[in-house]
This record gives sequence, structure tokens and C-alpha cells, in this order.
Amino acid sequence: MKAAIYNPYLDTLGGGERYTVGVIQSFIAKGYKVYVEWQDKAIIEKLEKRFGVSLNGTSVVDNIERGDGYDACFWISDGSIPTLRARKNILHFQVPFTNTNGKTLMNKMKLFRIKHVVVNSEFTKRFIDREYGVSSKVIYPPVSVREFKPRRKQNVICYVGRFSNLTQQKRQDVLVSVFKKFYKLNKDWKLVLAGGVEVGNGNYTGSLRELAKGYPIEILESPSFREIKELLGVSKMFWSAAGYGVDELKEPEKVEHFGITVVEAMAAKAIPLVHAKGGPKEIIEHGESGFLWATKKELLRRAQRLVDNFGLWQETARESHETSLKFSEQRFFDEFSKLI
Repeated sequence: MKAAIYNPYLDTLGGGERYTVGVIQSFIAKGYKVYVEWQDKAIIEKLEKRFGVSLNGTSVVDNIERGDGYDACFWISDGSIPTLRARKNILHFQVPFTNTNGKTLMNKMKLFRIKHVVVNSEFTKRFIDREYGVSSKVIYPPVSVREFKPRRKQNVICYVGRFSNLTQQKRQDVLVSVFKKFYKLNKDWKLVLAGGVEVGNGNYTGSLRELAKGYPIEILESPSFREIKELLGVSKMFWSAAGYGVDELKEPEKVEHFGITVVEAMAAKAIPLVHAKGGPKEIIEHGESGFLWATKKELLRRAQRLVDNFGLWQETARESHETSLKFSEQRFFDEFSKLI
């Protein structure tokens, strides 16, 4: 059996690519030979290194011909509906697209060839179903929760996510500005910002370094899976400002669609304090497994509360870890295998 994989964003090595890796693993486990469309033959090695997985049984080809001649095809949409030709076609939306004129007659005809439309969160589903007139299935991304373990905790706050201020706004600049105020009260803490660097994003990391001058703020570009595990393991808190300043109803593509690194942090008992927009609202139960915030003042206040109340930190960290197990790789494999 042969499966074809298409993801136009593979080299960004972000959450959507972790999803694709989970799909590849699912096909391999079911006995498929997997073929990925990409020009750079080293992409599989890059995916394995970034996500700490083995993808033996995967080949890179120049063109999968939209699944023609394959038993199954998994295709990540760029907002359009492709004409797929495999025996079983699965279309995945990782972005809550809007204003694509998705209900055209041509799109409806193309959808006849698609067995399943899959999305990564209820947040994404809300927009996709309305935009394209479909009934998509939510399968949350696979998270290697067993790989992320708490280590001897240090006074570290971290964020893991692409250094991006383009389509999806991660807003590390907001975290830097809040940490500066936090540091005035907590001189023995530091902030670490880690993530891949988005091509065409100018000198965003350079501007962050300039903003962080004079403070214990570290910027870690393109970290390995091992480095991310170590960082989350020693961190006490995980801050995220993704989507800050965005109206999620008007521009849903600019907020976090799910939040894989949020779950990874929770697994490592790094308590998440996450901006209250998009997918993370489905992950965190506010006040139990983490905290949601709307304003910078709220983030600062809730972070300080954790510093001042060790019992609260312990209780929240424990609940956070337990919640993370709901998003395990095995849960993903079980659900996706049913589609195959």
C-alpha cells in the first residue's frame, strides 16, 4: 500500500509539520509505504531532528501527482480545495481560513473526491465548516507528552514558538515588555524565547534582542528537540502572547490554532499563562491546569501570584501535567488510524 503526503509548509518545522509527522507515522504503522512531495531530499532528516522521531519507510519525491496511483493521500490545504485522485483522500486544514469563497460549485465537486476533512481544533472547525460548507472532524495534534519531563526547576520563564510577526503573530515582543516589569520585582528570574526563524520575516529576532538589552533575556534560534525538552523541563512558567492585539473573529488565522508547545510545557510542569484566544482555550482550564490572560497587567499579576504562592504553583503544575496526557501521540494514532 502507498500513501502520498503533501504539506506546502514542511520547512517551517512548526505545529502543522508536527501534525504531518504524526500522519506519516500512522500510515507507516498501518503498513503503508509513504511518499512525501518536496524538493529538498533532506527534509525527512530535518523533521526527524526537530521532532525527535524516526520516519523510516518514508521517501521524498518531486511530485505525488495529487495522489494519482496511491491508495491514500493526505493533503494540507493552503486555503484552496485540490482535485485529489487517490483511492482515499484526506484533506486537512491547519489554518481557520476565511473569505476564500469556499462554497463555489467547483469546490463542491472537488469535495466529492475527499473522504474526510480534518482540522486541528474546535476553533479551526468553527471557521472551516462555515467557510466551505463541510462537517469536518477534529483530531487534535499528536504531542510527545512522555518525552517532556520536569527536571530540577529553575527560575525560568520560557516561550517556544516561531519567531514570526507575519501571518501568525507570536508576539514575543509583548512577553519581553511584560518580563521587564516582572524582573523589577523578581531579580533572580530569566526569560528564554526559543523557536525557528521564519523566512522573509526581516530582522525580527534582532529587534527582540534590541528590546531585551540589559535584561536576563535569552533568544534561542532553531533549537533541537533535545534543547526544547531541556528548556521546558527546567522552566517554571510558560508564557504565550500569540495573537495579542488581534480580533480572532475577524482574523482567526493570526491567533494560535491549537498550541502544541503549550501541551509540551504542561507535560513538563511548566505552568502555562497563555493569551486567551484561539485553540489554547480548549487546552487549559483556567485556574486549574493553567491561566488565561487578556491584558499585560493580567499576565503580570497572575505570574506574580505563582511566584508568591508555592502551594498554588505545585497544585497547578500537577493538574497541568495530568491534563497534557489527554493530547498524547497514542490518542492521535488511534483516532487517525480509524480514518485510514
